[in-house]
Amino acid sequence: MLESGCKAVKEGVLEKRSDGLLQLWKKKRCILTEEGLLLIPPKQQQPPPQQQPLPAEPAAKIKELHFSNMKTVDCVERKGKYVYFTVVMAEGKEIDFRCAQEQGWNAAITLQMVQYKNRQAILAVRSTRQKQQHLAQPHGPRLRSASNSA
Repeated sequence: MLESGCKAVKEGVLEKRSDGLLQLWKKKRCILTEEGLLLIPPKQQQPPPQQQPLPAEPAAKIKELHFSNMKTVDCVERKGKYVYFTVVMAEGKEIDFRCAQEQGWNAAITLQMVQYKNRQAILAVRSTRQKQQHLAQPHGPRLRSASNSA
């Protein structure tokens, strides 16, 4: 997402519940953009400037939750210092997160997702209108010129 020119809206650390049997909370460096959420394992957070990352490593472990595949962000509960929330994907998969209450990740993700969906809806309406205008234009002049020559 960042390679395609999307700017980072918010960066920081979120804890994601693992899918395994123990369902441990694992820290992930997260980058929220206008297109979705990038989850980066802590090992890959920031290599020292003189050390280059391995070519096969960076993209392999980075997980992208794109807003086009996201259905909702449900705030499950506020408990102690944490806010627990779930990102529900279009295919029904649920991904649980938690963060400190003052970080507001659930609100930021929800806001960006709504803005993304609104942009997509506007683009769809514009595209439909352009198609309708394009279909209406070729017939209009031909009919007029045909009626004028008759």
